[in-house]
Amino acid sequence: MNVHQLYNQKRTSAEEAVKRIHSGDRVIIGHAASEPKTLIDAMVKNKEQYENVEIVHMVALGKTDYTNPEMAKHFRHNALFVSGSTRGPIKENRADYTPCFFYQIPKLLTEGNLKPDVALIQLSPPDAHGYCSFGLSVDYTKPAALAAKTVIAEINGQMPRTAGDSLIHISELDYIVEASYPIIELPPPRIGDVERAIGEHCASLIEDGSTLQLGIGSIPDAVLLFLKDKKDLGIHTEMFSDGVVELVEAGVVNNSQKTLHKGKMVATFLMGTKRLYDFVHNNPMVEMYPVDYVNDPCVIMKNAKMVSINSCIQVDLMGQVVSDSIGLTQFSGVGGQVDYVRGASMTKDGKSIIAMPSTASKGTISRIVPFIDHGSAVTTSRNDVHYVITEYGIADLRGKTLRDRATALIAIAHPKFQAELNEEWHRRFS
Repeated sequence: MNVHQLYNQKRTSAEEAVKRIHSGDRVIIGHAASEPKTLIDAMVKNKEQYENVEIVHMVALGKTDYTNPEMAKHFRHNALFVSGSTRGPIKENRADYTPCFFYQIPKLLTEGNLKPDVALIQLSPPDAHGYCSFGLSVDYTKPAALAAKTVIAEINGQMPRTAGDSLIHISELDYIVEASYPIIELPPPRIGDVERAIGEHCASLIEDGSTLQLGIGSIPDAVLLFLKDKKDLGIHTEMFSDGVVELVEAGVVNNSQKTLHKGKMVATFLMGTKRLYDFVHNNPMVEMYPVDYVNDPCVIMKNAKMVSINSCIQVDLMGQVVSDSIGLTQFSGVGGQVDYVRGASMTKDGKSIIAMPSTASKGTISRIVPFIDHGSAVTTSRNDVHYVITEYGIADLRGKTLRDRATALIAIAHPKFQAELNEEWHRRFS
């Protein structure tokens, strides 16, 4: 049977495909910008045919109707990273959160407690040899597809085709549903004076020839604004967005000094605008790999002069970093923060940076605190932290005593909170 015949044999409608989901199944949904909207809509519409279907994924950018109260009998969402649309259901105990390091998720899917029955994924159209690309999300999405008993693939003609370990043959798909719609886009964030100051401090630590891990949001984008005079930067990151494209076009990012995947930008998923998606489409400079490779600290450490930049919610005076919870409220997830903090710390001349505004809630709450909020979980331990940065400066905590750490952190706190932080310093250390 040739590729064309095989493709046609597997092709069906979304309504028919989701009938292959059964009550009690665990369904893994493709990640972030690659979530298969047509299949999700069809599954929700077919809800009366299911009971107790577990829906597992990380970042949700589209509709999450399966978390609505009236869906309780049919679906239960298990978040590996909490999004804006799933935060409420988790807080109200209508959905669950599973703590995990990003790079270990494929192992949970293939060997552990999250083995999938069904994978709902979105792919690019196949090439002449029958290979589709996972496009913008290889991460846990490809491992889920390889581990699932049933693979239902939405083939979207607008999904970019990416290089690296990003392919799957149509022979490994059980059902194919054709679709064509624009990929979900994330508009560029607003960068204010605070973010610009933080970005400038971060950029001051980045040397020519460094390899960078950058996330998404106003702080990573602000860092990029101050890198235009740097030379020969490389990218090895869980994800990147539009700002990196500008640095490639300016010749700042050329990956020429990388010690792993020289000449290539390496990532595991992507989110941004159409400009980013057009840039990565059939671009041999960009290579996508599953997250158990890209985020493995033992792989990250092979990049000399690795610099990781991540954000957080709170840092206490010991240097404990809270990034994914506010008290007992699960706000987001661990993601790849610890993966890169540890990977960067193990590499030659590596640096890990935790960057945040000094305040929250319009300046009424300090993010540098004597004690983390009751119920909050420590994301990055005090033993792992290297640099902490706010708009007021840089605190280097590595090798510092508790007394000296507290002093350094108070110095970069917002001035209006420094007096009360100093009072705590005196209670502990005087």
